[in-house]
Amino acid sequence: MTTTRRMHVVEDPRFRDHQGPEGHPESPARLLAVGEALTQWREHAPGTLESVAPRAASDAEILAVHTEDHLRGVEAGVKRAPGNLDPDTFVSPASYDVARLAAGSCVDVALRIANGEAQQAFAALRPPGHHAEADRAMGFCLFNGVAIAARALQQQAGIDRILVLDWDVHHGNGTQHSFEGDKDVLYVSTHQFPFYPGTGAVGETGTGMGIGATLNIPMPPGCGDYEYIAVFQHLFAPAALEFDPDFILVSCGFDAHESDPLGSMGITRTGYFGMTQIVREVAETACNGRLAFILEGGYAAQGLAEGTLSVLEAMLQNEPESLLSNRLDVPGGSNLADIVRAVADVHASNFAGITAG
Repeated sequence: MTTTRRMHVVEDPRFRDHQGPEGHPESPARLLAVGEALTQWREHAPGTLESVAPRAASDAEILAVHTEDHLRGVEAGVKRAPGNLDPDTFVSPASYDVARLAAGSCVDVALRIANGEAQQAFAALRPPGHHAEADRAMGFCLFNGVAIAARALQQQAGIDRILVLDWDVHHGNGTQHSFEGDKDVLYVSTHQFPFYPGTGAVGETGTGMGIGATLNIPMPPGCGDYEYIAVFQHLFAPAALEFDPDFILVSCGFDAHESDPLGSMGITRTGYFGMTQIVREVAETACNGRLAFILEGGYAAQGLAEGTLSVLEAMLQNEPESLLSNRLDVPGGSNLADIVRAVADVHASNFAGITAG
């Protein structure tokens, strides 16, 4: 493939210093798989990836999303490491510094794009962040990097309208709760349901002034490429284009891949390519292509590698074929039809482009 496009990439060996119990799925080996995919891409298309050094988040950046007690609680927990902050979320002696580095890297790439230094970015980091609530660690997550980046865009770059898309197999409860009252942040999540963490029902649409700006797309186990691409065409894209964001952040988990040991979905490289292509089209239409992908989950080496390569391929091809102008059919009586109908029943009044047909 010939390409003249470039993408900024954050990767650093320090992200592997956050270490948990032997056999824990959220391990440093995850980034080895992503790193191998990045190396493969560089050999395939040299000069298309520009490395960006990570930087730590400031207290002020973290406290725009999290409470002071949570910030100091993570710091104190690490001083007692190794240990756990909840049954799923471990800390090691380096975890506080690594988590700050991950959150700061999310902010940095977002601001680089907002300032015109880059157009698109992929942050290969850990620990993930989208389960972290304002006041507690949860689900392998210490600080919510995507939420922190969104607040930084609002406060430091004057970005008014932000779309956060979360395609991790698990619902991003922390991110939803960070913005459910904010009409200027549209949170869209595709996730296996019912599943951990138990949030993300279709009826969760926001609170107060933010009602309608939370779009949950719960999907039953077993959904694959066809269902995901169709959901992006029939539900995500119409809502995103109507919202008309100034910036898009993607909580980019690869645990809906068919090989993942924690999820029960069936996405392949084809699905991630199609999903990315649709997101790219929306970004290029709405916000001059300003788009950042932040690694969340993904616990199989194959899924992480194939997902990473799919994102790069879809983002860096010069003239992609549109996936918005030729939508997949929604067969009557299918799981897909049930998903589309359920979301349309709730959100048709919020987004005119979302219909059950």
